[in-house]
Amino acid sequence: MIKRSKLVWGSVFTVALAGLGAFFFLTGNRAPEKSFEEIRAIRGNISSAVSTTGVVEPQNRLKIQSSIGGRVEAILVAEGQYVKKGEVLALLSSTERAALLDAARVQGKSEEAYWKRVYKETSIIAPLDGQVIVRSIDPGQAVTTSDSLFVLSDHLIVKAYVDETDIGRVKVGQNAVIGLDAYPDIRVNGIVEHIYFESHLQNNVNIYNVDVIPERIPDVFRSGMSANIEILVQEKQGALLVPLGAVESRNGKTVVLQKKGGTERGVRYTSVTTGLQDDRHVEILEGLSDSAVVLLPDTSFVLPGKKGGSNPFAPQRNRTKK
Repeated sequence: MIKRSKLVWGSVFTVALAGLGAFFFLTGNRAPEKSFEEIRAIRGNISSAVSTTGVVEPQNRLKIQSSIGGRVEAILVAEGQYVKKGEVLALLSSTERAALLDAARVQGKSEEAYWKRVYKETSIIAPLDGQVIVRSIDPGQAVTTSDSLFVLSDHLIVKAYVDETDIGRVKVGQNAVIGLDAYPDIRVNGIVEHIYFESHLQNNVNIYNVDVIPERIPDVFRSGMSANIEILVQEKQGALLVPLGAVESRNGKTVVLQKKGGTERGVRYTSVTTGLQDDRHVEILEGLSDSAVVLLPDTSFVLPGKKGGSNPFAPQRNRTKK
């Protein structure tokens, strides 16, 4: 009899404990009712771009050396100056002419003037139109045929470094926007002119160089400056757009959330076909009409209040025993 009584009370206790646990679980672990923000689809412009970094450098960098050894008599251009093809950059005396003039100078100004007239200097000529970006010599300096006298740049370009995962989207002729780290307020339009055929390894990633030609060269552009480049892959005007956060993947389909039957609380998922995407919006190709309203989950963080239950199975602070 005692054993039966114990069995009955044990069953009652088990049922009561299960009910209590279910009560706490349902009241304390119940998900709060979601709130949504209503967003209306709009028509606007959207573009897809490849963002990368690069460096400003000359398209053709030409180092100028002398065909003779001797002494620099005069420098006729300054660093940063633009020159024309055939323009004289500097005058040099050969080693023999320099020695002869030094000897004539001792004999008097008339003797020196005579030899200067009959024994002309050697001219250093610019082989192309461009800018003098390096001047390595000074008047009176002795030079050899292996010394670099000047460096000319015909045109500054931006060499962009494109990851191999993005290079398939980049085409010759695409528009680009160039910015400089040193001058973030300056933005220059450009165009993709050449994509290199050979890659190089950078941080264990295959990188392809892409030449971007600026439409204009601001005065602040300098060879070696770091640049940020956005290559516009595709651009569309008048596209139907919704916020990026309104589109999600569900059961293998791309969907947005909408009200169900005009009710306030009922919601439904609508399948859509998407197009271009930027950092804020997604283009909707099919599934929504103009001015359609989608629901954007309210992700604002709310601190837990005093009201409401709590999950008894959640970690609790250690309570001081009384």
